[in-house]
Amino acid sequence: MTEVSAPEKPAYKRVLLKISGEALMGDQGFGLHPPTVQRIANEVKSVHDLGVEICMVIGGGNIFRGLQGSAQGMERTTADYMGMLATVMNALAMQSALESLGVYTRVISAIPMDQVCEPYIRRRAVRHLEKKRVCIFAAGTGNPYFTTDTAATLRANEMACEAIFKGTKVDGVYDKDPAKHDDAVRYDDITYDDVLIKNLQVMDASAIALARDNDLPIIVFSLDEPGGFCGILRGEGTYTSVHG
Repeated sequence: MTEVSAPEKPAYKRVLLKISGEALMGDQGFGLHPPTVQRIANEVKSVHDLGVEICMVIGGGNIFRGLQGSAQGMERTTADYMGMLATVMNALAMQSALESLGVYTRVISAIPMDQVCEPYIRRRAVRHLEKKRVCIFAAGTGNPYFTTDTAATLRANEMACEAIFKGTKVDGVYDKDPAKHDDAVRYDDITYDDVLIKNLQVMDASAIALARDNDLPIIVFSLDEPGGFCGILRGEGTYTSVHG
């Protein structure tokens, strides 16, 4: 009788996936590209199927970016609130894609809008995760002047996540932009302080500092690599780990 080995235990039990709004627009210059949203939802489902509890934060830059609006003369607070509303639209699109795959999902907004999603209540969100529902945190922190990177780090700490997975267009953190420099060098591991000192643009400085102060590792990987998210949880793939 052939012995069947038990499935490999994932590296983390609860994680937060942070992706930019631009990741959802595919090759378009603006808005949502439904096949791209569905592809990312498939990646999330593959990790969910491992038994990992997942929460998500999605940016809004594919629809509206507060800083750009502010730079064009719009009042900064108003521009930031518009950006927060853009993240709710992206969260609803991802919820729809995940639920079409049979993954129970909750959109939880820092700005109450009861008709379309739940208000953020920490204990309720933790309970959703315990019930194996995917929680998508929308509307940032609910405050202007804070990015979705900071919101992701804040929520990851509140949910007691073991790591933040930052999905990007490249397979890790480089010393310079690999799209512009052929001699760019990728780091396998790097400290929070080195990211800040070298200004490596992994996340904004306040998000990195919040992760450092709470010893929360950040895994930077390519969202364009099929199976990359799932692979890292199995101990495979190429990525950069940012830690203390």
